[in-house]
Amino acid sequence: MNGSRIARPTEAQAIARAHARPRPPASMPVLFAALITARTMQDREGARLLACAIVRGGGAR
Repeated sequence: MNGSRIARPTEAQAIARAHARPRPPASMPVLFAALITARTMQDREGARLLACAIVRGGGAR
């Protein structure tokens, strides 16, 4: 491999759209339900990500 970058025209468009407007946050009941599902499935990484999302959203006090 020579290390040259492959041009991906849709990549720049996807990044631009992702930054165009912020995604609305998920509701707390949805996040808690997903957390229960992740723990039931023993998905530690998913549970960690969901727990962080809940804390960021102000769900843990």
